[in-house]
Amino acid sequence: MAIESIGVNLPSLILKQEAKKTPAAEFGSLLTDFIGDVNKAQLDSSKATQSFIKGDEIEIHEVMIAGEKAKTSLELLMEIRNKTIDMYRELTRMSV
Repeated sequence: MAIESIGVNLPSLILKQEAKKTPAAEFGSLLTDFIGDVNKAQLDSSKATQSFIKGDEIEIHEVMIAGEKAKTSLELLMEIRNKTIDMYRELTRMSV
């Protein structure tokens, strides 16, 4: 049985560590993804409403659920924005 040196796997481990995002980049991509999801929920709600108005095969409860999902996700996004702004203001106040 051959024993491999630890140095064989070292370059791949270093590359994997460099590929990791910084916390700021992770937060940015998470926020970007969430904004995209909120936008998709808004568009889905609008489509459901328009389909209902046109008389397509969609029930009123499906329209209401889509609208509430869009509303709730937008409210959550606004709260995240408000808390982020508050945190930024607090950090700048502390650094002065």
